[in-house]
Amino acid sequence: MQLENYVYLIGDRDVGGAIVIDAAYAPDEIAGICESDGMELTGAIITHYHADHAGGMLGGMTRISGITDLLQHRDVPVHVQGTELSWLSERTGIDSNSVIAHATGDTIFVGGLELVLIHTPGHTEGSQCVLFEGNLITGDTLFLDGCGRTDLPGGDAGELFESLTVRLAGIPDTVPVYPGHAYSPLPSESMGDIRRHNPVLAPLDREQWLARFSY
Repeated sequence: MQLENYVYLIGDRDVGGAIVIDAAYAPDEIAGICESDGMELTGAIITHYHADHAGGMLGGMTRISGITDLLQHRDVPVHVQGTELSWLSERTGIDSNSVIAHATGDTIFVGGLELVLIHTPGHTEGSQCVLFEGNLITGDTLFLDGCGRTDLPGGDAGELFESLTVRLAGIPDTVPVYPGHAYSPLPSESMGDIRRHNPVLAPLDREQWLARFSY
């Protein structure tokens, strides 16, 4: 079962290196696509620990291939927010020696590309977005027409409100947003367009927002 997830590969052709974001379901196929394009996989980023993004057990019944499967064949560093490390380890069994724990604002370099990690807790404790070359990958923090749920372990509606209204407030309207799921007709929209039509970004105070979107 595939939950309409997006997986992203970002690379620098000048050096032939690439990094994968949320390599779940078919990690070998994802790495093969990268390599068939003449690129070497040099790292992985996990936006949050949920099985459909990182691999592991989904609902206690179905195992999804993910980051641990990738590491069996490709020894690359895995980048997560520090507060997500224990969740990721518990749910995937990943060896902590393979993981680099980050704080918000940390930068990962892929050749000449700079990828800035933005800690956006709420959907999970250590959810993160990735800003690079004027583009934003949001995982399950922000969708084009909604946001991630907060009723799963590690979720916090108040933190998600802060992530959406404060931590991502400085993202310019012109920046294209690439979410973690294909929940909308388009694969991407500008932050400005999302601000105009996405109700979770409506100018509500904290109490009003929590009353409408705390789920």
